[in-house]
Amino acid sequence: MPSQRQLFLNHLAQTSEAPLMLEMTSAEGIYMTDVNGKKYIDLISGIGVSNVGHRHPKVVQSIKDQVDKHLHVMVYGEFVQSPQVKLAEALTKTLPENLNSVYLVNSGSEAVEGAMKLSKRFTGRSQIIACHDAYHGSSHGALSLTGSESFKRNYRPLLPGISHIQFGDNDALSMITNETAAFVVETVQGEAGVQQADVEYWKAVRKRCTETGTLLVLDEIQCGFGRTGKFWAFEHYKIKPDVLVSAKGMGGGMPIGCFISSKEIMHVFTNNPVLGHISTFGGHPVSSAASLATLNVIQEEHLLNDVSEKEQLFHLELKHPKIKAIRSKGLMMAVEFDSYEVLKPIIDKAIELGVVTDWFLFNDRSMRIAPPLIITEEEIKKACKIILQAIDEG
Repeated sequence: MPSQRQLFLNHLAQTSEAPLMLEMTSAEGIYMTDVNGKKYIDLISGIGVSNVGHRHPKVVQSIKDQVDKHLHVMVYGEFVQSPQVKLAEALTKTLPENLNSVYLVNSGSEAVEGAMKLSKRFTGRSQIIACHDAYHGSSHGALSLTGSESFKRNYRPLLPGISHIQFGDNDALSMITNETAAFVVETVQGEAGVQQADVEYWKAVRKRCTETGTLLVLDEIQCGFGRTGKFWAFEHYKIKPDVLVSAKGMGGGMPIGCFISSKEIMHVFTNNPVLGHISTFGGHPVSSAASLATLNVIQEEHLLNDVSEKEQLFHLELKHPKIKAIRSKGLMMAVEFDSYEVLKPIIDKAIELGVVTDWFLFNDRSMRIAPPLIITEEEIKKACKIILQAIDEG
């Protein structure tokens, strides 16, 4: 009889020639356990997903409670479903007044697609500006926004009317004009290796978008839901977006995403045509219940209070001649080495020693560190000790 590993290779579509092939059977908190009973520290939260840890008891309980009531009953936006309504209300309470209308979807890519459609429909314009080295998803529209030619060249032709500028470059903002529907930008660039811009840049972005009637669409799929030490990363920069995109960490491990705007802007989906954006499973009641529980855990357990201290502890513990730099915003971190050839054996050795990390799509010389926000100081020290050992032995 074929093993699980062989069935994985035989019947699951592969995304690389060399998948990790770790066979996990359970996960709890910051730990995952494989088929042999070996435990691993998940230092990347399933790529930015498990912000409150794996199987947080309150998230699990919310899922069980909802399963006992109902699963799918109707496509998004037709029935009044309590999990969706409560989640939307809770999300808007974390946001400025202009962000008071939530459209729930299934993933980050879908949320980006919805935000693109919304921007075009509301402004009546077709041009969109995005950034080099940005990552917004793998569906056709989201891929068109993505700023790495190597990642998308084999899928052309993609959407027309999209231009890319350098993230953090004030002069490049002149590309945003009265013909631009939206500037779609990550508040903190994720797959570029945790790249940041300063407050003055963000003020200039907001000013330029306002002057040209362009919608500022902030992608916080990776950096939202507490990852940076604020609930939303844009709070660090004293600006307000016109559209906010979220996913990954908002589900507590369940698939969900959303884009959020004002009722005025979102209203355009109701006419010309009616059902201007639709989703069968968007805001699935079980995912919505899990997301609300995740939001409540972050707030009630005050998980944002010590993110900065944990960030600094990583900086203190990760000192080694091979480490060239550490870029971070909260617990969204990139540890830079000379090259991928240096980094890859370190990652492999770390996994062998029981710490799961990886690299970034558009910065493969940097190690991704984005642990669950619940990680303790002792666990940080343990993980860093293993990484340093991996550097020496990798």
